[in-house]
Amino acid sequence: MSTLPLMFKKEGLVEKHQVEGVDPSDRYFNRMILVSRTATGYSAKVMYEAFIVESRSHSTIAAAVKELVGKLQESGFSRLRTRANFKGTRYLAEKETWIDYPDLP
Repeated sequence: MSTLPLMFKKEGLVEKHQVEGVDPSDRYFNRMILVSRTATGYSAKVMYEAFIVESRSHSTIAAAVKELVGKLQESGFSRLRTRANFKGTRYLAEKETWIDYPDLP
């Protein structure tokens, strides 16, 4: 990753978030969400085994992560929660609080 400060980066990976939950097979999982700056905002992407989920571009990182979580839920994932782990190359040492997402009805 480039060492440029985030505010000067035009496009590319800017944050990594952790997502945890239960997959459609009822197994616990934990993966990294890669958040990238795009020409029009931010997009989030996660890979779980051969399943890749990506959000559209949003004006905020939170909106991109929220859409990605919604897509996982629509695919049968449940008990999801996320938190930021890296901003640029800076590790947040698990200091960020978890964001819990209620399961779909």
